[in-house]
Amino acid sequence: MIVKAGWTGRNCFMGILTDKVVLITGAGRGIGRDFALACAEHGAKVLVNDYGANTKGTDIEGSPASEVVKEIEALGGYALADNSDVSNFSSVEKMFETTIKNFGKIDAVINNAGILRDKIFHKMSLDDWKAVIDVHLNGSFNVSRIAADHFRQQEKGAFVHMTSTSGLVGNFGQANYAAAKLGIAALSKSIALDMERYNVRSNCIAPFAWTRMIGTIPITDESQKERIERLKAMTPAKIAPMAIYLVSDLATDVTGQIFAVRNNEIFLMSQNRPLRSIHRSDEWTAEKIAEHAIPALKQDFYSLHRSQDIWPWDPV
Repeated sequence: MIVKAGWTGRNCFMGILTDKVVLITGAGRGIGRDFALACAEHGAKVLVNDYGANTKGTDIEGSPASEVVKEIEALGGYALADNSDVSNFSSVEKMFETTIKNFGKIDAVINNAGILRDKIFHKMSLDDWKAVIDVHLNGSFNVSRIAADHFRQQEKGAFVHMTSTSGLVGNFGQANYAAAKLGIAALSKSIALDMERYNVRSNCIAPFAWTRMIGTIPITDESQKERIERLKAMTPAKIAPMAIYLVSDLATDVTGQIFAVRNNEIFLMSQNRPLRSIHRSDEWTAEKIAEHAIPALKQDFYSLHRSQDIWPWDPV
């Protein structure tokens, strides 16, 4: 790849993705756009996928994938636009056919496509639930499942999936989004376990960044307003270096992990493990559980925390 003079906006190594082909979903705007630009900057050929829908996934708003491709090409990179709907398996199959036809192979996938339909749970409609699950969780499965065949045949590949602290920790009014994002973390771990024998890696990123999707979150109180202002200071470009690292050969021994990225902070997130145990020689009954087990376990119960409760300090 020939990088034209002046394309030095990010303080990263140049060329660590040279000769790699990276497919990025939801890459027309926000975090995905920065992923696409950064991958191209580091030498990759990029399939820029974006359905072009609004944040709710209901209306098509232009062709953002094509705009990103123009940006990459203007700077000397190689990219191809695709507007496939990741929630449609047949559409995803065609996206991979396009990638292989034009670039000859596929080395890495970044599952970033997503929509938001936030509602307090007792007001959430079936359509709100299904639409978010379809794009985030089913979309990540569709793309990963087809990529898995290519990765298995070449005995090498990398997945990066976007999860969220809304699922890992919790948030109000996002049951659909949180369920999908926590499901993606489990999907990533399962892929890592099943495909390790083929030298295929699978990891998650939970990003903190101001994007058009985050901009749809309703401000309900002063603390929420302050949190939104903090988010505005965190640009999507801050997430890109972690994605570049995870799809590169620098991360060949990293798989099955969840990283949160918040401005200049990187967190390794915990995964479910036993905290405490209790047993008795005779059988448990509901009454004995209430009298004996719960008092012993309760000191390690999790509170109903949200992300802002876990990260109350300003981003570094």
